[in-house]
Amino acid sequence: MVAAERILAIVSQESAPIKRMIQDAREEGALIDATYGRRTRAVIVTDSGHIVLSALQPETLANRINPDSPTQEEESVE
Repeated sequence: MVAAERILAIVSQESAPIKRMIQDAREEGALIDATYGRRTRAVIVTDSGHIVLSALQPETLANRINPDSPTQEEESVE
């Protein structure tokens, strides 16, 4: 688990800058792989400089952190 108040960003791991950030964190020993062997779908950046890899989609994580916020589908209906 990651404390919600420590999270700075939840992003997809698709872009080159994020991949570099992951590699740098791995070299510094600040990478936490929480994928349990599954494919990485989200990268959580914390205020302590740690990078957490997750197998859940960024949208899923965001909804779990803030369940009261409207989803994209709800926003488009209104």
